[in-house]
Amino acid sequence: MYAIVKTGGKQYRVERGQRLVVERLPAAEGDTVALEPILYRSDDAVFDAASLKDVKVTAKVIAHERGDKLRVFKFKPKRGYKRRTGHRQELTRIEIAELGPGKAATTKAKPKAAAKPKAQAKPKAPAKPKPAAKAKAPKEDTDGA
Repeated sequence: MYAIVKTGGKQYRVERGQRLVVERLPAAEGDTVALEPILYRSDDAVFDAASLKDVKVTAKVIAHERGDKLRVFKFKPKRGYKRRTGHRQELTRIEIAELGPGKAATTKAKPKAAAKPKAQAKPKAPAKPKPAAKAKAPKEDTDGA
């Protein structure tokens, strides 16, 4: 039994207990996250969206990491143009904890602090009336005759 899940714009084939590295997920280490299944395969394949809503794929965040440094070098010959930069991708190592039919899982969220009561807003002053626009007088014909 396996599933194809989508995370970080990429698709992964996962099985229960499998560990993999995906793009950074917005969850703390030790949290459980739900992954979006796009295919589920056990005795028969499930492709349609209505049946995939019943498939649950959850993963436990093991660690947050950074990938290898990539060197980017730009060069234009005979112009004296050279630029060197680098990039390190933010990654998350996860382990597939649960895979199979069941209610869809939700991301485990931290409890929020109690909401503060909003301060009472001051009542607005009544709007000042705009002065009336002056009516323009018609132009007089001044051709000198």
